[in-house]
Amino acid sequence: MRRFEFVDGNSSKFWMPEVQGATFIVTYGRIGTAGQRKEKVFPDEDAALKEYTKKVAEKVREGYAEVGAEAGSGAAPAAPPPKAAAAPPPALVLPRRVTPATPGPEAVAAAASALTLLQSRLKGPSWKVTRLSRKARHALRSLGGVDPAAHPALAAPFAALMAHVVGPKAEGRLPLRHALGLLSQVDVAAFQRATEMWKAAPAGSVPPGVAAVRTLNDPELALRVTALLSERPELRDGSEDAWTKRWSVLKPHVEAHLSGAGQSLSAFVSSVDAGGDAHLSKRLARLGA
Repeated sequence: MRRFEFVDGNSSKFWMPEVQGATFIVTYGRIGTAGQRKEKVFPDEDAALKEYTKKVAEKVREGYAEVGAEAGSGAAPAAPPPKAAAAPPPALVLPRRVTPATPGPEAVAAAASALTLLQSRLKGPSWKVTRLSRKARHALRSLGGVDPAAHPALAAPFAALMAHVVGPKAEGRLPLRHALGLLSQVDVAAFQRATEMWKAAPAGSVPPGVAAVRTLNDPELALRVTALLSERPELRDGSEDAWTKRWSVLKPHVEAHLSGAGQSLSAFVSSVDAGGDAHLSKRLARLGA
């Protein structure tokens, strides 16, 4: 801290200025005493330093002389240490869809049987298709996220079910939400193959929204967003609260991905053509809410 003194006849005074952050502080009084302390807070540190420089100049004009190691240097107070750079926000890590596992042959065979049974009942009542789809989904989940194409027992029945999403109605169709429920339990490569197949189907049979969601250019995000858009929370086995929670977890990842591509979530939602599908329109509105 710099010290200035004024001695003239019977008057002997000292004056010591300092800056602490945005606060200008002076200690002053008669030489030989502890003196008094006075503080003045400014909007920021630059303003406090400006006051410091002004007051030092005034005291020098009044006849105060600097004493001590810094006498004659005219030095301003030492600059505060540089502020540490703000830590970057933690990287977003997309939660796993499925816990990894090493499936045994029995588990693979059970999943294959569940897929085959589902395919054989596609022309049955919707409640039965829903129940069998749920069983097949659980069987696939126990495999730990495998790629069906890597297992001969799974490859054919899985691919056949995906084809039934856009196949002839007379042969029984697998609802898109059930297909995506199955795809959500396996490696994302299966979703990529399925969407390529669906895009190649005749006009009118391609599920609305599938092609547009693929413009995300991230297969994993595209799978998850498409699955959310296809869900039917209003049905007996659905839940609007569960849907909202899933979207709240996924939303930051989608927004970050779109932002990196120079796009906003609202613009993306607006770009998806619902194709007159009232349910899809409602889900899209919820995404952009």
